[in-house]
Amino acid sequence: MFHLELRQFPHSARAFNLTRAELDRIVQPLATGRPVAMDDRRWNPEKTKIVVYEGPELPVEEMGMGRGWGNVTKDGKDVTEGVLDDARREVASPPVLDALKAAVLARAADGPVGFEQLLGLVALMAPHADANQRIELAARTAWELLRDGRTRLVAAGAEQTPQPSGATTR
Repeated sequence: MFHLELRQFPHSARAFNLTRAELDRIVQPLATGRPVAMDDRRWNPEKTKIVVYEGPELPVEEMGMGRGWGNVTKDGKDVTEGVLDDARREVASPPVLDALKAAVLARAADGPVGFEQLLGLVALMAPHADANQRIELAARTAWELLRDGRTRLVAAGAEQTPQPSGATTR
């Protein structure tokens, strides 16, 4: 289990007994420079200090009267740097990115792939991602394929001409 503390003087927020997926939904935006909402506050990455501990699940009776964080630090291990590094690495090259590129190229072999279709592929292949993450992932997939010369842009309804790789996007 993971336990999280966000601090932005004079405020702090804590979350206990988080799964890795729940933790990532909070930490990834902060680690990559985007604000996140938690406990009715907006936490800006430039001003927020993040602390993450990994340890045993904390029962409710051990959290009462402000004892929760003390129990976490006593029984857990500070994994903040590793979690932040993982979040930055995940954003730098999400594991699903290569699979998305392959799926787009396979679809593009049969004809143009629109951005809506690309978003549909992202939704299927990254169901855990929120709407903003899906748009970012779709855009990154398209731009990387374009940059690598594996696809090209065509206007909707434009005449299609084969290209060496046989892949097009629109």
